Amino acid sequence: MEARDPRRQDAPPASVQGVWAGVEACRRCDLWRCGNGVAGEGPAHAKLMFVGEQPGDQEEQARRPFVGPAGRILDKALAEAAVPRAETFVTNAVKHFKHVPRGKRRLHKTPDAGEVIACRWWLEAERRIVRPRVIVALGATAALAVFGKATPIGKFRQTAIQLPDQAQGVVTYHPSYLLRVPDAEAKRKAYGMFVDDLAFAWKLAA
Repeated sequence: MEARDPRRQDAPPASVQGVWAGVEACRRCDLWRCGNGVAGEGPAHAKLMFVGEQPGDQEEQARRPFVGPAGRILDKALAEAAVPRAETFVTNAVKHFKHVPRGKRRLHKTPDAGEVIACRWWLEAERRIVRPRVIVALGATAALAVFGKATPIGKFRQTAIQLPDQAQGVVTYHPSYLLRVPDAEAKRKAYGMFVDDLAFAWKLAA
């Protein structure tokens, strides 16, 4: 009932498995119609949590976060920043893949603020369960979910932002942004900053 009715706030899930089961039954917004729900994965008490925007086409099919092109960029950057992904918890602000059909393809569509707010209940459940020391918001949508307001990346990257649950928040680019940068030099520079931000977050969590 808590999964289906956004007015109910009294019994959040107590385990990662409970979040997955709840997301599968979730009717808090209409995005459940888009396909499989994808919650977070990683150690139950990871000290570092990454929050992306939403699962993509490959993530929805595989039912795992960050396994598509953006996930491969994240894995590469984590390795360069000496951050072991297996010791981090990876999730998304929105748990369903919002898209528009284009022939046989499903094209990404950015979740709106109402959808982010509706799904924030699940993200907050994951935060209570994992209790990370540091939460990294990957991109603007994740920043809205984590901080509850717009948090410009250019202004706040490499900054530790205190959160109400005693965790610290960090904001950086979403790895999919790096795939879209057209200029090779700009892409190289943005990727380098991304790696630096991941290293900063890992050191902060130590």
